[in-house]
Amino acid sequence: MKKALLFSWISFFVLLGCSGTRPATLGVTKGRLAPCPDAPHCVSTQSEDEGHRMEPFSYTTSQAEAQEKLLTIIRSMKRTKIISIKNDYLHAECTSAFFRYVDDVEFYFDDEQKLIHFRSSSRLGYYDVGVNRRRMGKIREIFLGN
Repeated sequence: MKKALLFSWISFFVLLGCSGTRPATLGVTKGRLAPCPDAPHCVSTQSEDEGHRMEPFSYTTSQAEAQEKLLTIIRSMKRTKIISIKNDYLHAECTSAFFRYVDDVEFYFDDEQKLIHFRSSSRLGYYDVGVNRRRMGKIREIFLGN
């Protein structure tokens, strides 16, 4: 009986999905992405605290070429959808395979410094077991050719 109930709940969440609502705080304001919440399911190159902080990565090409290179990487990722492409900003949604959790992944191109700042955050839950940090590390690694 307990197994059947557990299976029912899991099936419910898989079918329903755990996408949450797209946050209204996404985007760039005065050269800054939104701060990470207190929960550990977010990483950002503009975070002040070490628990959320990651380093931005640089580019030496034009901003348009760097953006196209990054778009190629993002488009190759499973269950990832480009939501917005602007001159200095990209927003994508990454959906987990099983429970269909959605993470918002944002990139801000600081062309003056030739840096790509990013923020990756889960919409729901508290822990992400390091998913956002690993994803952004992998994107950086591919972009830099390491």
